[in-house]
Amino acid sequence: MNAPLEGIRVVELASYVAVPAAGTLLADLGADVVKVEVPQGEIYRYALPQFLGYQTDFAEAPQFHMDNRGKRSLTLDITRPAARDALQKLIDRADVFLTNVTPSRLAKFALDPETQRGRRPELIVAMLNGFGTQGPEASTPAFDYIAYWARTGFMDVLHEPDAPPAFQRPGIGDHAAALALVAGILAAMRMRDHSGEGQVVETNLMHTGFYIQGNDASCSIVARQDPPRHDRRKPINPLWNHYQTKDGRWLFVSMIDSDRFFPKLCAALGRTELAEDERFAGALDRLANSEALTAALAESFATKTLAEWEAELAGKDLIWAPVRTVGEAVEDPQAHANGVFPIVDHPTLGKFPTISAPVKLSGYDMPANRPGPGLGAHNREILGEAGLSEEEIAAALGKDS
Repeated sequence: MNAPLEGIRVVELASYVAVPAAGTLLADLGADVVKVEVPQGEIYRYALPQFLGYQTDFAEAPQFHMDNRGKRSLTLDITRPAARDALQKLIDRADVFLTNVTPSRLAKFALDPETQRGRRPELIVAMLNGFGTQGPEASTPAFDYIAYWARTGFMDVLHEPDAPPAFQRPGIGDHAAALALVAGILAAMRMRDHSGEGQVVETNLMHTGFYIQGNDASCSIVARQDPPRHDRRKPINPLWNHYQTKDGRWLFVSMIDSDRFFPKLCAALGRTELAEDERFAGALDRLANSEALTAALAESFATKTLAEWEAELAGKDLIWAPVRTVGEAVEDPQAHANGVFPIVDHPTLGKFPTISAPVKLSGYDMPANRPGPGLGAHNREILGEAGLSEEEIAAALGKDS
């Protein structure tokens, strides 16, 4: 089968994670994605693992390759008129203009949706920023740490009462927002197939944060209260909690239908007397006596190591998981069996694993094993395709290129 987006041309003017990740998903689906970078290359290219605290001499940023695989690279300094003219010629032949440049800066360079769709109504302009395109903060720079994590209450709700706020790891909100942006782009393409008209597609990190934590946020906005904070010593449901094992590791149980699973868990733990205790007879009883039951379960889990519990609970009709480190998790045979970690064959780095898109199509094998492009590797090729002469290419790239 042909790639779903074969023949679709995308111009990506973006840096860091969210929009480049969306561009990569489009490239995985077969689109020709041109990544436009500043001449020195975006900072994300240079975020080597050793700079982030890893003990490795891996010579490039594997996360850059994950979020830029399958693209072509063009370097332009769009503060220069000749470079802007070249970029405009690229956009004029594109199906999608994909960007995370702030609205005010887009307007400064005449790259705003109104200008671009005024030139070509069939163009799809896809935008992502921190706080949305309306309101006083429309052009305020932000990372997902700020707009997705801290501003939405996510950071505050994910810690226990006596612990400080939880620190978000890199790219979590960005990758969630990328999925939303791609969904919007695909919908806009479908609409254009019928009407011939493009769309302006928007998402932002703050909105994505509220959506991802929507179970809490939807209740909070109705009740006008903060979500009750989880306390593992006296949870609402002791069967929805994490417990420490003998070796200081953790095990998570998530049996929300506690009436169904409580007798089975007690049997697996060798604590059948708990199932017969009238204090724990039903869900409301277990809630009323949560602290006592949680202490009893914690005592049981503390008698064996995590590895021993994994062996003991394997095959039981229970919903649980060992709390893995990331280093352990990326070796999970279940993930490998489902193709989560394809192997990239890089021309200079050799072979290394990456992360594939979290979706599969039965009729098209999404190629997640391609490397990201070298900086400016396709400059002349891309500008030549856009119809620029040799003189115009030299002017666009600058005399030193």
